[in-house]
Amino acid sequence: MYPLNYIEPVFRPPSEWKSLILQVTNGCSWNKCTFCDMYKDEQKRFKPKAIEEIDAELKYLVQNNFPVTRVFLADGDAVSLSMKRLKEIMQLINKYFPNLQRVSSYCLPRNLLNKSISDLRELQEMGLKIFYVGCESGDTELLSLIEKGETFESSLEALKKIKEAGIKSSVMILNGLGGPKYSEQHALASAELMNQAQPEYLSTLVPEFPLGSERFESGFNGDWREMTRQELFQEMHLLLENLNLNKTIFRSDHASNHLVLKGILGRDKLRIINEIDLAIQLVS
Repeated sequence: MYPLNYIEPVFRPPSEWKSLILQVTNGCSWNKCTFCDMYKDEQKRFKPKAIEEIDAELKYLVQNNFPVTRVFLADGDAVSLSMKRLKEIMQLINKYFPNLQRVSSYCLPRNLLNKSISDLRELQEMGLKIFYVGCESGDTELLSLIEKGETFESSLEALKKIKEAGIKSSVMILNGLGGPKYSEQHALASAELMNQAQPEYLSTLVPEFPLGSERFESGFNGDWREMTRQELFQEMHLLLENLNLNKTIFRSDHASNHLVLKGILGRDKLRIINEIDLAIQLVS
């Protein structure tokens, strides 16, 4: 018997590679974003996993001495579950792994509409320490074109609520998401969103379309093209130039990125911008 009954494929953030991937839901409750093909398979229709099944999986891990120090709640947006169910899951995790370092999860901004700051604080006290928030962009127009179902305001409201509850946020922005036409407004609005939210972590990656880009491009009525490396670097330069972050760990080291950038913003802002400038010169 395999200890965990996964409905594949299962995804996680790169930084959770040491974590137990605990699948508490299947798929994504929204699943309309045109840039995302993660949960399009027929077997990935959104459904919460029964609490009895989660209990059995955790019990099996303990009985068989599986080393668990961190837990990541999968799939796409476990935080869409009710507070009652989330508390039940956290209670089970703490029961079986009382010395856990942390629990983490993806989180769509809309997931927090029916959760108060006190709700989130309660989850934080139970060990839920970080949310991975795919904002993608701060530009409301671009978010509409990709059917994200969010706005600058809804993303900011969620990020502020997370921070006030004492939970860390790791935000993702998609470099090149809007193509050349929307590049400037995408970079500027994304920088403003981050400046107001001040997340603990910020990462960028470049959109990829392993199943084809037709569905994504249809939202732009033919007015989108993939950006060149030079254009991507120029957009990244504009983003970094306009970021005013106090102490945010920045990473642009996903496999999709053409340039690896790492640092703390704002301490390393000038160095990172200089690295981007050098890259622009080399590809021009």
